[in-house]
Amino acid sequence: MRATDTAQKFLARSIELATANVLDSGGPFGAVVVTADGQAFDGVNRVTATNDPTAHAEVTAIRRACRELGTFDLSGATLYCSCEPCPMCLASALWARVSRVVFAADRHDAASAGFDDAVFYEYFENDQRDALMPVGRLELTDPHAPAALDPFNAWNSLKSRTEY
Repeated sequence: MRATDTAQKFLARSIELATANVLDSGGPFGAVVVTADGQAFDGVNRVTATNDPTAHAEVTAIRRACRELGTFDLSGATLYCSCEPCPMCLASALWARVSRVVFAADRHDAASAGFDDAVFYEYFENDQRDALMPVGRLELTDPHAPAALDPFNAWNSLKSRTEY
C-alpha cells in the first residue's frame, strides 16, 4: 500500500488514540474515518468501559462519522486503524461502504497482546463452525405465526423506503 503523507498522519492518529484510550479504561485500539473531502472522525475501543462488545474502535468511528454526516453511506472514505480490523469491524466497514481500510499492527500482534480473534476469522473459513456457535434457519410451524417473508414484503410495498 502506498504511504502518502495523509495516510501516515491518520494512521499515526489512530495509534495515538489507541494508546490514550488505554489510560481511559478502554482497549488498545483506535480508528479514524476520513471522508473523501478530508473530514476526520475518531473512534476508540470502549468494549469494557461500556460493557458493549460491539464498541470496537472501527465501529465507534463509523458510527460517529455516519451520525455527524447524517448518512449511512461512507463511499470514498478511508478507515485508518491502529490494528487490523476483526471480522465484525470489516463487515461494518463493508456495510458503511468504506472504500479502503489501512491498518498498522496486524492480528498476530494483537494476539500476542492477549487479543486473539483468530477463532472469529476461522469461523468464516471453517466447515465445522457450528462447534463455536450454531447458526441455522428454523421454520415456524404455528399457522398463526407471522411468515418469515412478512418484513420483506412490507419493505417492498413501502413507497417511502430509503434504499441501502
